[in-house]
Amino acid sequence: MKNGVYSEFKIFSGNSNPDLAEEIALIMGKPLGKSTVGKFSDGEISVSLWETVRGVDAYIVQSTCEPVNDNLMELLIMIDAMKRASAGRINAVIPYYGYARQDRKAKARDPITAKLVADLLGKAGADRVVTMDLHASQIQGYFDIPVDHLLGVPILVKYYREKKLDNLVVVSPDIGSVARARNVAHPLDAPIAIVDKRRPKANVSEIMNIIGDIEDKNVLLVDDMIDTAGTITNAANALKELGAREVYACATHPVLSGPAIDRIKASAIKELVLLNTIPMMNGKNLDKIKMLSVAPLFAEAMMRIFTNDSISRLFD
Repeated sequence: MKNGVYSEFKIFSGNSNPDLAEEIALIMGKPLGKSTVGKFSDGEISVSLWETVRGVDAYIVQSTCEPVNDNLMELLIMIDAMKRASAGRINAVIPYYGYARQDRKAKARDPITAKLVADLLGKAGADRVVTMDLHASQIQGYFDIPVDHLLGVPILVKYYREKKLDNLVVVSPDIGSVARARNVAHPLDAPIAIVDKRRPKANVSEIMNIIGDIEDKNVLLVDDMIDTAGTITNAANALKELGAREVYACATHPVLSGPAIDRIKASAIKELVLLNTIPMMNGKNLDKIKMLSVAPLFAEAMMRIFTNDSISRLFD
């Protein structure tokens, strides 16, 4: 390292999203680092690094998606291996940060898993975290190490600018996503509407009312993640029934668990745009789903971290 800049960087990947890691490495002009991430016969994670990381700026690309616990342990053990191999700096690149939905005590005796995972990453030896669209922005404050919180909105806005939908209204599927919807609506010069819903229990939502004018408009539903797709499909169906012309939807993280694909197929959504922070196992051939890549944005951020350049413009 000279004048605070490392002389070399290396990129490694666990098993959660190897295609994204390969794409990032290709853009950055480096092959992926040689490593083996597997399991012992009893299910324990086994990690071997097959090249030196001594003194280098090391990046581990690993989303903590399904299987969440395996992928999280892979990341923690890879960090530990690099720390013990004297890596100069260890950057955990986590396109999808799991366990983020429990970010506060909503009721008595609730855990705060977003904080727990942040502590685990720091204790394992991570020096920096690079992630995208945290479930709540304040999760950055749970870390005692630097966090670069990238946003998927610019990728989505660019796509919809080129699509040039007329009479567009950007819709938040719930009260909690209003700020995200406004961040999409402003650069598209579109008004916003809000779906008023209640959630009687986890992964179940009921539409109560629509706040705003959506009649005979093209509407764009915006969310950070789609898990079981109940919220987004219920909202889409309600918007269509209340007079929306066409219903489009977009989200950063395609969790797509349980009945999600069947619900999307049967819904009023004309096109669903998702980012590849999580590899899509199901629904790859579903015509109404379109995937956009986050690799160029992560590659640019990682290169700027390596060279100590500002990455603030990537948030625009």
